Amino acid sequence: MVMPDPPVTPSQQARVHHMSNLPDAASSGAWAGWVTFASAVLVLAGCINGFQGFLAMLDDGYFVARGSELAVVSYDAWGFVLITWGLVLIVVGAALNARRGWARWLAILAAMTNVIVQVGFFPAFPLLSLIMIALDVTILFALTARWAEAGGGAY
Repeated sequence: MVMPDPPVTPSQQARVHHMSNLPDAASSGAWAGWVTFASAVLVLAGCINGFQGFLAMLDDGYFVARGSELAVVSYDAWGFVLITWGLVLIVVGAALNARRGWARWLAILAAMTNVIVQVGFFPAFPLLSLIMIALDVTILFALTARWAEAGGGAY
């Protein structure tokens, strides 16, 4: 006697459909790991920029420059800019990790912009600025070297 197959639930059907549409790990190549690394570093850079923004808003003495030497109106304004920029970096990093095609171009632009922002911090925090610039350059390398191989067809 042959036992009938158990009924397939909609969630099982959705899982099978989702699993069949995932890209093949073997075809994505080793450079896809660099894209994942770049997305993680972008999120980290966003967190650091957001933290610096909160410090600018809460502790005027944290930065070396006096309020009259700032390029923006006040520490609060600079803090708001840094928090907003940090959120942008976090969103772009998350979208890059989700392999959104637009996120790769935006991540490249964000990493280049973040280098410029870090140059502005160089007089106050030279070591942190150099580390952040090095990470941004690594992001740029990860996203641009072997473009097609890193994309695995997703970009």
